[in-house]
Amino acid sequence: MEKNVVAVIGPQSSGIGHAISQVVNELHVPLLSFAATDPTLSASEYPYFLRTTTSDYFQMNAVASIVDYYQWKRVTAVYIDDEYGRGGVSALGDALALKRAQVSYKATIPPNSNTDVIRDVLFKANMMESRVMVVHVNPDTGLRVFSAAKKLQMMASGYVWIVTDWLAAVLDSSASRNPKYMSNIQGVIVLRQHTPDSDAKNKFISRWNNVARNRSMTPGLNSYGFYAYDSVWAVARSVDQFLNAGNQINFSTDPRLHDPNGTTLRLSTLKIFDGGDQMLQQLLLTNFTGLTGAVKFDSGGNLLHPAYDILNVGRSGTHLIGYWSNYSGLSVAAPEILYQMSPNASTSTHQLNSVVWPGDSTDIPRGWVFPNDGQPLRVGVPVKPSFKALVSGSTPDSVRGYCIDVFKSAIKLLPYPVPYQFIPIGDGTKNPSYVSIVGMVASNTLDAAVGDFAIVRNGTRLAEYTQPYIDSGLVIVAPVKHITSSAWAFLKPFTWEMWFITGALFILVGIVVWLLEHRSNPEFRGPPCNQVITIFWFSFSTMFFSHQENTRTALGRFVLIIWMFVVLIITSSYTASLTSILTVQQLATGITGLDSLISSSLPIGYQTGKFTKKYLMLNLNVPESRLVQLNTIEEYADALNRGPKNGGVAAIIDEKPYIDIFLSHYCNFKIVGQQFTREGWGFVCSSPFILFCDLFFF
Repeated sequence: MEKNVVAVIGPQSSGIGHAISQVVNELHVPLLSFAATDPTLSASEYPYFLRTTTSDYFQMNAVASIVDYYQWKRVTAVYIDDEYGRGGVSALGDALALKRAQVSYKATIPPNSNTDVIRDVLFKANMMESRVMVVHVNPDTGLRVFSAAKKLQMMASGYVWIVTDWLAAVLDSSASRNPKYMSNIQGVIVLRQHTPDSDAKNKFISRWNNVARNRSMTPGLNSYGFYAYDSVWAVARSVDQFLNAGNQINFSTDPRLHDPNGTTLRLSTLKIFDGGDQMLQQLLLTNFTGLTGAVKFDSGGNLLHPAYDILNVGRSGTHLIGYWSNYSGLSVAAPEILYQMSPNASTSTHQLNSVVWPGDSTDIPRGWVFPNDGQPLRVGVPVKPSFKALVSGSTPDSVRGYCIDVFKSAIKLLPYPVPYQFIPIGDGTKNPSYVSIVGMVASNTLDAAVGDFAIVRNGTRLAEYTQPYIDSGLVIVAPVKHITSSAWAFLKPFTWEMWFITGALFILVGIVVWLLEHRSNPEFRGPPCNQVITIFWFSFSTMFFSHQENTRTALGRFVLIIWMFVVLIITSSYTASLTSILTVQQLATGITGLDSLISSSLPIGYQTGKFTKKYLMLNLNVPESRLVQLNTIEEYADALNRGPKNGGVAAIIDEKPYIDIFLSHYCNFKIVGQQFTREGWGFVCSSPFILFCDLFFF
């Protein structure tokens, strides 16, 4: 940097890249790095930094996609403790979090560690439950990692090793591969920066091999060599365009750069490139096809279209099993082919070819085992004062119920033993908060939770649920009035007022018809006593349409037709009402469904600790003042019996399994309306915990 420099190509490590980036920022000199992959090196912090290789941010997204493809949830990160290692593992954690997975253990290897230190680090990692190892180290350390892993029998069946691109660089750079070393890495998955095949690339490799042979050099050439070659061409093109644009290469001194007393840094010899901004803009506009494909930068100073080859190391060497790109995710088709199609990042389209895993196994490893610390699975169980048919028991040994039976039966189906211990949660006098229990699982205070846990949206944001083992949903239960039958039950369809009006109408119609008919109709004549009898007989016989007197006048017939229509309505209404009274229970509060309940101002009961309260408040906009919490079946019955006027509730909203149990004890209540939510009950496990995957996530 003491000389007049317009651009810097390099360095070959992320640690040195951090130091040089600060210097070139002060000197306004663009830095093109073909090997510094640390994602914390970015243009946002170092404006003059351009990455002419692929950032580990994308590589760790590729690793996360592989982990998600095989449905693993926890990984162990084996990494070197420097900027390169820490930056990569941080990006890995972020990428896994988006896939509902996590780095469960970080096996940190200090720089320049000897074999004994590496073996101790791997031994501790082997004590953890995860068997998915992601190795992100430098080549020298990486070779010793696999040598130590082989001695610790960690390259056996059941293990998964995913290695970042350092291993591919080592393998591609070697003229001949050491059989002993190759035996140490059998079954690992390796990532390699994808460089598409082209005539220019093949010609360059041929020329490189000729030069290496003539100079007795190692002919191996890895992807970093291709990126270095393209970096040189990018600088050459940009300098040419910089000069063609009429710019001049000038430098100036910075008075702030001076040598402190007693130092040998020679800072005073450093000069600022006056055209640094223009040169940087020319580099950002770079657009040509090199050995690595299209060389073009985005606004963040990274190459467009990052992609990786995914390799599997077998006995006969490495085999390509697929690709990853940030354009379309995992695929067996080359990224340059997919770039011509519409993007599709759906996991249903992701695919890889078959893999031979460590131990020469073709079966996909489960990815975890129980940790070697002797701790059983911690299973939380809610302790409630009611609904004991589902879950009951205040001590680990006394836990029982339908939900517990389902869990135990499921555990017995597993092909391997699962030690577990029930942990009762709650004092048994009131319901515990189910959200709090799910939170305990999410925070790893518990490994799982078993019981009547509804699978709701808020819960799935915190933890994983198994497939539902019982259907559920919210329903409304309300009290009903029991009508006892009596000899006078036939009078109940009409009120006394209605009976009086109906009788008066019968007499009135008889009198009207007599007035219209008695002058011309002999059937309505005779002694006064007979005429009175005829009036009553005629009017009441019309109720059964059995009157024998004929009407002869037009007005008489008209009145009779109208009256018979009215009689038909009265008898039909009477019959329907009497049938309802004798056969159907009547709702005591008039609540017929969800709409009538919500629109009223009556109090509503709900079960303490469940999601019902939040659902009513947030989804149905029910004021909290209308909600009454209840704990036991007895409290349910008491609140419904007392009703709104006596400090009770008009109805209770709860999940159907609870209501079915409640109605089996109390028959003077009933479900009204339709079930208005659809969910199920499942067991809860922390998002990285994978035990239930073998049972429920088919």
